[in-house]
Amino acid sequence: MAVLGRIASLVLTLAITFVGLTAVTFLISRLTNIDPVLAVTGDRVGAATYDAVYKELGLDQPVFVQYGIYLKRLVSGDFGVSVLTSRPVLSDLLRVFPATFELATIAIIIGVVLGIPMGVVAAAAKGRWPDQVIRVVGLLGYSVPIFWLGLVGLFLFYGKLGWVAGTGRLDVFYQGVLEHRTGVILIDAALEGNWEIFSNAFSHLILPASLLGYFSLAYIARMTRSFMIDQLSQEYVIAARIKGNSYWGAVWRHAFPNIMVPLITVIGLSYASLLEGAVLTETVFAWPGLGLYITRALFNSDMNAVLGGTVLVGAVFITINVVSDMLYKLFDPRLRRS
Repeated sequence: MAVLGRIASLVLTLAITFVGLTAVTFLISRLTNIDPVLAVTGDRVGAATYDAVYKELGLDQPVFVQYGIYLKRLVSGDFGVSVLTSRPVLSDLLRVFPATFELATIAIIIGVVLGIPMGVVAAAAKGRWPDQVIRVVGLLGYSVPIFWLGLVGLFLFYGKLGWVAGTGRLDVFYQGVLEHRTGVILIDAALEGNWEIFSNAFSHLILPASLLGYFSLAYIARMTRSFMIDQLSQEYVIAARIKGNSYWGAVWRHAFPNIMVPLITVIGLSYASLLEGAVLTETVFAWPGLGLYITRALFNSDMNAVLGGTVLVGAVFITINVVSDMLYKLFDPRLRRS
């Protein structure tokens, strides 16, 4: 019964969060200066057509009625039709999201694999040269504009040295060759055993994923350092040393497990921010993902696409928060007992 109660509580929380998210998103869209009728019909529409479309979109109804209609359509999977692509928004989102997922997942792996050890080393060597070097690396990740790093990377590693592929997810002559199964090109190419396309897609991923990974690394390393410094000053670490543990043994076996729970939050937030679309990176690298899709929709006043993309981003945040809560209980025995 306790398990059923927790599941019911979780479902209720998710439902309330989703309704709140869609309500805020819907109201913001109505407060903008964008005319949803003109976005559909264009500027040269006659009065009769304008009125007909105005009524068809339900804009003659009170706002709360419009929101009710919008929510009902969302629940049934109807996100409306994109003015820009003339396709259902849900279909567009399912097409572009795997590109962002692929890019963000590789980036967060880079950030976690490099950022956590760097943060631990910086904390253990606090005030010495490894700490100072890692702090400078992290500071550069925060202070240098990401679009500028992207342009420099393209110029140097693609234009001058030719070490990696350029913009987009694949070279032109590979596009349309691969069967769309998951939308993640590395997985689809591996499933087909097409290692030539796999290699080409990986080459296209290196620069944008490294750039985003560097940004993520800087944040994770900084937070790991902060958490670890706090733990290394605790008495149990000193006790571990007295019992014969080496310094690094005490750091990794005794102090590090105690920062896992706050690190889960840091990694979750970092991953969620990457999944938002990494707008500037996708724009610089012409990466056909969620960020580029929402940006183009905004420039073209395509409100159905903007609303759909925003709801998807919110759903990603909610999902990652739920997964983080589950991981808390996995790594913290006190939460499991409660």
